[in-house]
Amino acid sequence: MSTPAPAPAPAPAPPTSTAVTLNDDFAGRALFPSDNWWNVDISSAPIDPQSDALIGFIGRTRTLHPDFGPPPYGIPYVGVGGGAPRVPVTFVDYGDESDAGFGSDRGYPIPEAAKTQPNYIEGGVAGGGANGDRHLIIVDRDRWLLFELFATRWTGQRWEAGSGAIFDLNANGRRPEGWTSADAAGLAILPGLVRYDEARRGPIRHALRFTVRQTNGFVWPASHRAGSSNGALPMGARLRLKSSKDISRHPSYIQNIFRAMQTHGLIVADNGSDMYISGAMDPRWNNDELNPAFRSLTAADFDVVRLGWR
Repeated sequence: MSTPAPAPAPAPAPPTSTAVTLNDDFAGRALFPSDNWWNVDISSAPIDPQSDALIGFIGRTRTLHPDFGPPPYGIPYVGVGGGAPRVPVTFVDYGDESDAGFGSDRGYPIPEAAKTQPNYIEGGVAGGGANGDRHLIIVDRDRWLLFELFATRWTGQRWEAGSGAIFDLNANGRRPEGWTSADAAGLAILPGLVRYDEARRGPIRHALRFTVRQTNGFVWPASHRAGSSNGALPMGARLRLKSSKDISRHPSYIQNIFRAMQTHGLIVADNGSDMYISGAMDPRWNNDELNPAFRSLTAADFDVVRLGWR
């Protein structure tokens, strides 16, 4: 008599954690695979033939500025568990280029507290308010998904946003050609932010997000344009701090930020103020140290990596 085959093991239950963590460090886990465009080392990438002219358009003496600090400065982000409920979002500007959900799960895991408490949404206004970029960034730690919204607000009846994008952090998926995200370039925002825990921990192994006042089309890895100014950098262009620049006189955590500019560079992600470097809103930042250190760097200290380089 044959022995019956064992019953198949039950499928693992979906994550049930609903814990919400502001400025989650994700246990040091890297966002996106190591070969993603945010994470690739560009120390030896070729310089674009138009580098000098492109830097000249910005203004060679233009200094850098840390566009982050304690609340309300910078872009906040939160980590949530896989059990966090998804809520629908109505897209009022770019609905045809926005993600309604991921797979069969509709909606975004927006914490309930974002309706009534500040510093969940960029700008520091509970519920988002009516002005500014109002980015809302959420990571599902269990499913390793990134949810990003632009121009977010709670109307009292529903969540609205200008646009929204969801990224699988296990893969290198790019937005469809011509599509925006929660950022003008069609890129993810969170992997390009300067984050406090990373800067304090050691070398930062990803590129940093930055803005310029005008742009001209887009190049890979960007997927969306927000300007056509002749002579300006395109969305997705990457700058690299020259290796000859001495950064040794700065505090070690600031050296870590500047060294990332040498090894991984800056990526143009949006129109805004020239050479403004994006970072996370975090009460632990010290702008009395950051501001003068960033002012010690100018656009002339950078080269433009060959446009569209992979």
